[in-house]
Amino acid sequence: MPQRRDLLKTVGIAATGLLAGCPSQGSTESNTASADTDTTEQEATAGTDEGGESGVSVGPMTAVATEWNVYRARLYDAVALGRAGAPGAGATVAQNIFARFEGASGEYGAHEQLESTSESAYEGFEDALGTVQSSLSEGNVSEAASAADKASGHLQTAQQAAAGQQATRVLDLLLLGSRASNAAMAGTLGAFEGAATIAEETMTAFEDALVYSKIETADAESYEAFENALAGIGSAASSEDASGVTEQARDALDATVSGAYALVQPASVAGAGHLATMQARGWDAAAVVSGSGVGADYAHATTLNTYRARVHDAGWLARAGETATAATMVEDVFAHFEGAAAHDALEEADSEAYEAFESGLSDLSSAIENGNTEGVASAVETVDTNLVAGIEALAGGNAPVLQSGFFKARFADARELYRQGQAGQAATLVSDLFARFEENQLDFHETLEETSEDLYHRFEEEHLVGLQSAYENGDDDAVGTHHDGVLAALLEFESAHSAAVASGSGATYMAGLAFDAAATNALGNADRAASTAQGALAFFESGAAGYHEALEEANEDLYHRFEDEALGSVISAANDGGDVYAAAKMFYGAAIESVTAIVGSSGGGETGAGAASVVSDVFATFENAAVHDKLENADAEAYEAYEAALNDYVADLESGSTDGASAFANAARTASFAVVGAVDSAPSGSGGHGGEESEATESSLSGGPNVVEGVPEDADHVVDMQAVAFAPEELTVSVGDTVAWKHAGGEAHNVVAYEEELPDDATYWASGGFESESAAREGWENGEGAVQSGQSYVHTFETAGEHGYFCVPHEAAGMAGTVIVEE
Repeated sequence: MPQRRDLLKTVGIAATGLLAGCPSQGSTESNTASADTDTTEQEATAGTDEGGESGVSVGPMTAVATEWNVYRARLYDAVALGRAGAPGAGATVAQNIFARFEGASGEYGAHEQLESTSESAYEGFEDALGTVQSSLSEGNVSEAASAADKASGHLQTAQQAAAGQQATRVLDLLLLGSRASNAAMAGTLGAFEGAATIAEETMTAFEDALVYSKIETADAESYEAFENALAGIGSAASSEDASGVTEQARDALDATVSGAYALVQPASVAGAGHLATMQARGWDAAAVVSGSGVGADYAHATTLNTYRARVHDAGWLARAGETATAATMVEDVFAHFEGAAAHDALEEADSEAYEAFESGLSDLSSAIENGNTEGVASAVETVDTNLVAGIEALAGGNAPVLQSGFFKARFADARELYRQGQAGQAATLVSDLFARFEENQLDFHETLEETSEDLYHRFEEEHLVGLQSAYENGDDDAVGTHHDGVLAALLEFESAHSAAVASGSGATYMAGLAFDAAATNALGNADRAASTAQGALAFFESGAAGYHEALEEANEDLYHRFEDEALGSVISAANDGGDVYAAAKMFYGAAIESVTAIVGSSGGGETGAGAASVVSDVFATFENAAVHDKLENADAEAYEAYEAALNDYVADLESGSTDGASAFANAARTASFAVVGAVDSAPSGSGGHGGEESEATESSLSGGPNVVEGVPEDADHVVDMQAVAFAPEELTVSVGDTVAWKHAGGEAHNVVAYEEELPDDATYWASGGFESESAAREGWENGEGAVQSGQSYVHTFETAGEHGYFCVPHEAAGMAGTVIVEE
């Protein structure tokens, strides 16, 4: 895209630094705080770093400063994942940091207070955080590390203004301990070179920091212990000793905690800072799971993916007049979901998608019972759209592989329709898949192209295009050639990923074939039903991109039950006139169980256990920490909530889920406020997922003439506005097409065209109906042009060319997109 959004990634705020030109943490550059910060800081600190504060004022702003330290630590979590060879996971962490920050509202919320304490620090932090995310997305870890230093420096500036120099030096020291802990994360992921680099960078940051000489004077023992531990990390990493890295990282963190108490009085400052450090360690555990690539959430996403195939089968049967079987299929999806682990996972990950999915299933049942063909099609689309949203939230970077499995299941449906003489329907189905591919649904198009350009061209240009034409022309030979071609290309794509990831696609495809067999049998063709089930067995026996071997290794008993009993029973039922649908349901249960077993025994399961050990270590540390009694004495309710959240988080991580991360972070935040005597000032709510808006926010925002409730039925395309991203980011449409931007997550958004990126003859467009980019930006400042939960912005494109656009409040986080309009 042209320049403006690129400039956002490279042009920072000049004043990124500290009081009186002090160097930022992790950087040797000298910075100067902006004028709006200077006066505030001088009033807050009542002295300078060299002057030596006689004491530290303690109150709610102290707790806010400790919460900012968590954000500083998480910046380096993102970079550490890049150092560990998982920059994509690091980019996701950066995006999650932004989402939590955007939701940290309220009088003493991290977001609100940063903006009011220092506008330049606020803007600089968001801008630098956006660069961390974009750099990691592009695999540029060095640039991300530099941006993390800048973002951390902006937060440090605000900490000094809010809590004073002395308290900030304590937080600087604790941050260094958090950074050292990231070496353990890298070691857990097997990235020993990355662990050594993290230790080296932490040592450099320590030597350049203001706290370096202070801790040497105040607590020489802690000073030496920290330096020795950093050296120990490097030695253990060179020996590829993961447990040694973890032990030395723990020693490094312990040294900073003991040093913190030596640096400051009252002790409640160090105690609140230690609680924030433990919160940061909780986020480390989530990062470990993210870096491993596969966890329980991926198994949940696979379950949702199979629902997509099952619901489309129900729609197919309803159109064919088999309404009783179709209705049963939908009811069974509903029943399975209510008892599935994926139920709570979807509700937690995307509550709007959860509610819309269940509502769509209900509408589908009604439409089938009433013989409403249009209603069936509409409900199937609603269900599919919201399942896609859930899969994206749960599977993250592995979602494209699940999309591959869905495509294979739908290609099988098209082939079956063709065999039944429905060539037109088969061609329409393939056309729909083509549209999903071009829209980059679940990032499938771009990921396939990045995996192999040759594979991408083979899939799309050679076989996908050819398959649609073959169906349209009724060319049996071409249908066979191109059907086999797309399946082979997708299997090759899946083989480029781990067997655990490929298992999700394989389970989706095989479950789809099993229910295709049931549907075909219901339509009176038992022979085809048996052949379809045999096809599923042949696919599995061929290896299925590692799925076969992975299941056998994960659970041999389940492997035999899956293949011999469950899948065999589908084949037998079709051959012997039995209940094929009942057999398909039994196989489906085994298929879902198989993915859970594979994920649990894969690297993701191991790192899930490793992540759980991180939080267990936090629990053990807390039980013996000085802050333990301080918290219990300060507020018994906050103390009990903190320990309960720790317990729940450990249990979640042991099952491979990171669902408990936010709850623990919220409890730790409240605990920090309690320790400094300000528990009543602690922010409430999630403070992070951005799903809640205050009444003031809701009432102060307005949409405009082109912001509507819901999504219009005549919209040709829908773009989801997530917390800090448009999905899809790039969309190709035709002249005259209408696009609806639907609020799908986070706080309020807007949609604003980059004026310099519009085609020459295009009329300017933006939510709120503004006539220029400057007017749209100003309008947002006045609360105009907002798209809130339950709403969408609608625009019809009349001019061909590329239309670049963005979201004003989340522009710094890289929330931008492109609509390509073709003649």
